Amino acid sequence: MSSLKTSIKRPRIGFHAPIKGGLHEALVIAKETGCQTVQIFSRNPRGWMAKPLTKESVELFRKTQRETKISPVVIHCNYLVNLAAADEALLAKSRASFREEVERALLLGVDYLVVHPGSARGACEAEGIAICAKSLKLACKGLKLGAFRILLENTAGQGECIGHRFEHLRAIMDACPKLPLGVCFDTAHAFTAGYDIREEDGLEVTIQWLNRTVGTKNVRAIHFNDSRAPYNSRVDRHWHIGEGHIGLDALRRVAQHPKLAHAAFILETPYDDPRADLKNLQTLRSFINRS
Repeated sequence: MSSLKTSIKRPRIGFHAPIKGGLHEALVIAKETGCQTVQIFSRNPRGWMAKPLTKESVELFRKTQRETKISPVVIHCNYLVNLAAADEALLAKSRASFREEVERALLLGVDYLVVHPGSARGACEAEGIAICAKSLKLACKGLKLGAFRILLENTAGQGECIGHRFEHLRAIMDACPKLPLGVCFDTAHAFTAGYDIREEDGLEVTIQWLNRTVGTKNVRAIHFNDSRAPYNSRVDRHWHIGEGHIGLDALRRVAQHPKLAHAAFILETPYDDPRADLKNLQTLRSFINRS
């Protein structure tokens, strides 16, 4: 009688790596720390001006990615971009900066670009959603995106940000049927936005609603963070795994949920040096290995 072997799909894990030594160094650090995936900024995340990518830096990044086999590679959009801005000057700068982010991502050959939908301050949520969708379409006009995907990240709702409800992300996706959009699910943001994932039944309700709105198959990345801010506070404060208000058991259930096993799990927990963040990485790895 032959034995039946079943293959268990486990998520690829990684963290947000620094680019101080060059974009390619982030891939090297990820490999050295036993990661399979990584997230980076492609430029200064807190400034409008970006240093142009040189041909040499692009070639080195692509070569290092092939050698390390780090995949997927995720770029996080700079923090100044507000695709839902009611202010016309800020909106124009945001659209131009976001297009530049997409162009840089395509040059580097990465898989995903994560972006927050933006703040609708000065307008209603519906207007913010419509402006965000229009911004995405205008910023990507004429670009050949291929297999590349833009991932909309759910937010905590701080500062009148849209995206704190999964329905917002669905509405943006529906308004951009020709764009390759997906979702990045942030555990801390969801928790402080009012999705109570602390208990098993609460997590199941959240996953079911995520599936009904955006579809769990479209969740390509998970920002795996505990929260320093309490439940439903609408405050964005990431914290170390098991040391925040979500807790160790709850985050273990997230990491082991079969509906999310296809996604890249990426830590965005605080650190001064990525090698000092090994505790969080080891905790996430232990969750995955026990699934």
